[in-house]
Amino acid sequence: MNTSSIELCDERECERLEAFLVERIYEFNAQATGLFDGRLVGARLRSDAGEIIAAANGHTWGGCCVVDHLWVHALHRGRGLGRLLLQAIEAEASRRGCEQVVLSTHSFQAPAFYERLGYEKRAVIHGQPKGHASIVYVKRLEPG
Repeated sequence: MNTSSIELCDERECERLEAFLVERIYEFNAQATGLFDGRLVGARLRSDAGEIIAAANGHTWGGCCVVDHLWVHALHRGRGLGRLLLQAIEAEASRRGCEQVVLSTHSFQAPAFYERLGYEKRAVIHGQPKGHASIVYVKRLEPG
C-alpha cells in the first residue's frame, strides 16, 4: 500500500464516499453487536406547490433513533412544523422499538427548541464550529 496515492475527493465524490462508508460501518457494527435492525427514517412537509418546506431524517438501530438533520424553511419557522416532524420521527422510532432519540445541534441553531420538547443535554463540544458549540441531546421514549 502506497500512502502517497491517497486521493482527496471533490464534493460529488464525497457524497458517494459517505454513502459507501455508512454501509461499510453499519456492516461492521451489525456484525460486532448482532443487531441487524438498522433502517433509515425520514419525514417531510410540502407546500401546496409541492416544495419541501420542512424535513427531518436519520436512522434507527439497536433500540436507538438518531436524528441527523431537521430543517424548516425560514418562511415557515415558528409555526410548529419542526415539532410536528420530530414528534412523527419519535412515534416511528417508538413503533420500531427504540428507547431513545439522540441528536445534536449547534448553539446558534435551536437548543431551546429541543429542551422544550423534553430533550436532555448530555454533552457540549465547544469550538465546533469556532466561536460556537455542538450540543448532544437525548430523549427517552415511551414504549410503542
